[in-house]
Amino acid sequence: MHKKMSLILAAVFTAVALPASAQFAKPEDAVKYRKASFTVMGAHFGRVGAMVSGKVPFDAKLAAENVEVVADLAKLPWAAFGEGTDKGETRAKPEIWKEAGKFKELSDKFQAETVKLQAAGKTGNLDAIKTAFSATGASCKACHDSFRKD
Repeated sequence: MHKKMSLILAAVFTAVALPASAQFAKPEDAVKYRKASFTVMGAHFGRVGAMVSGKVPFDAKLAAENVEVVADLAKLPWAAFGEGTDKGETRAKPEIWKEAGKFKELSDKFQAETVKLQAAGKTGNLDAIKTAFSATGASCKACHDSFRKD
């Protein structure tokens, strides 16, 4: 029974991994994917930013919906920084691949901050959202400062 379960799990992991690797068959596909992920994430983050800065009226439901999207999308782009994706139309600095440990640390920090933002969004409390938004924005900026071309 144990061997059968191991075989089933191996088959499942293989099936899950194949579409992901096929998705980025070419480096430019990965670049497009991560750029799209960041674009959509930025749009939703910007909507919350407009609320926390008072540019648009605060709507707890809309804020919660937008931070849910941000938290989900924050998981996506990192797999698209593979070998060969430093070429072409990208703002990624070569330091991403030279300082992979620091890049991973900053991307993990950003993802952790989006989870906190998501939790704050669920409270509906503007002050909690502002605090979490600020920390998330700072973690985003830290990565941009080190690893993104202007």
